[in-house]
Amino acid sequence: MNTAPVIAAVDGSADSLRALDWALDAARRRAAPLRVVHVRQYAAWGQTDVLVAGPPEAAGDPVLDEVRGRLADHAGPPAVEYLAMEGVPGAVLPELGSEAQLLVLGSRGRGGFTGLLLGSNGLAAARDADCPVVVVPRPGREVHGEGPAEPGARVVVGLHVDSPDESVLALAFAEAALRDARLQVIAAYPWPVQTWSAPGQLVPPPIDQDAVADETRALAEGFLAPHRERHPQVRADAEALPGDAAGHLVAASKDADLVVVGRHRRRLLAPARMMGSVTQAVLLHAASPIAVVPPAPPQE
Repeated sequence: MNTAPVIAAVDGSADSLRALDWALDAARRRAAPLRVVHVRQYAAWGQTDVLVAGPPEAAGDPVLDEVRGRLADHAGPPAVEYLAMEGVPGAVLPELGSEAQLLVLGSRGRGGFTGLLLGSNGLAAARDADCPVVVVPRPGREVHGEGPAEPGARVVVGLHVDSPDESVLALAFAEAALRDARLQVIAAYPWPVQTWSAPGQLVPPPIDQDAVADETRALAEGFLAPHRERHPQVRADAEALPGDAAGHLVAASKDADLVVVGRHRRRLLAPARMMGSVTQAVLLHAASPIAVVPPAPPQE
C-alpha cells in the first residue's frame, strides 16, 4: 500500500477549498493521509528558487485555521496534517510532488489576474512536479459537444498511439477502479491527412479514413490490454476519433469525474520540462478536474 500523502495546496480562496474537498475524497479512496499545505508568499519578484519551511506546527496560520474548522466534523480517515511553508508558491508547490501520491490545487488562487483560466502556480505545478497533479476548475465551465452516451461515473484518458505513456494509462485505470467508473479512452488521429506533391509527380492515392480509424483503435486496444488484465473490474471503451485531440478531451470532460492527460517527455533538443499543447488546452478548458501525469522515468 502506498502510504505517501495526498497533498492539497490551499490559500484561503474558494478555488483552493474546492481542491481541498477533492483531495479529501481522493485520500479516503486511497486510504492515504491528507497533507494540507499553505505556502505563505513573501517574495513576489526575482526569487523563484526560494524554498524555506515555516514553523513545523503551522500554528497561527489563518488559512490553515480556516481549513481546520472546515474539516473539524469530518469523521474517520484520512489522518490530516497541516504544514505552513514560506516562499514563492510556483517554486515550492512543485517540490512537494517528490513525496506525494497526488498534488491537488485549484485552477486559480488569490491574487493575479482574475480573467485567467489557469493561474501561474497551477501551471508550474502541473509542468514541474514529480507526482500527478490534479487541477480542480471552477464550476460552470461550458464545453461544446454532446454529453456522455450513458450515465454513471466516468474517467476520461487521452491516448497517443504513436507514443503512449504507461504511467498515464496506469493512473487512469487506477482512478476508474477507485471510483467504480467507466474508463473512456480517446485516441485521436490526424484528419484530414495532408498530402503534398511536387510539380510533375503523381498524386498519392487517397487515404481510407476507415482504415486509419481501425488501425488507431487496434493500436489502442493493444496498449490497453495489460492494464485490463490488472484491473479486470474496469470497463474501458476505446474510441478512435478524427482531428483535434484537445477538442475531443474537452468535450468528453462534460459530467466526467476526471480527465487524465500526460506531460511531455524530455527530449534531446528540449531537455526542460514541458507541457504539450493538448495538455495546456485541456487544463484551460475542461469542465472536470484534470490530472496531469509526469512521464515514467526512463528505463536503465
